[in-house]
Amino acid sequence: MAGFAVSEEKNRKLTESMEALGIREGDIEEKFVRSSGKGGQHVNKTSTCVYLKHLPTGIEVKCMMDRSQSVNRFLARRQLVNRAARFMGMPAPDDIKIEKIRKQKAKKRKRASDKYGEDQ
Repeated sequence: MAGFAVSEEKNRKLTESMEALGIREGDIEEKFVRSSGKGGQHVNKTSTCVYLKHLPTGIEVKCMMDRSQSVNRFLARRQLVNRAARFMGMPAPDDIKIEKIRKQKAKKRKRASDKYGEDQ
């Protein structure tokens, strides 16, 4: 896999997570389409939106978060890894972050109710 326009560490982590889930570059169908949204003339002239389809599982991802095609290719693969992990019944990295935030909020809520009473 070629490196994308992100740091080497992010490229390495993406490669490791793809290998851990058994996702190969050869199993991914990649298309580029025109984006929409912010970006003005640049977005209207170039095909920066990335569409990925993982052929063995049928998972499809479309990413147009950035004006750069290379960054969108990276982000689309990261989304594909998250969806594939959920599809295989494993916790996705995003799920772990969300669960951590949920626990922090519950802890804050409990502290506030202990300090100010149950009417909050």
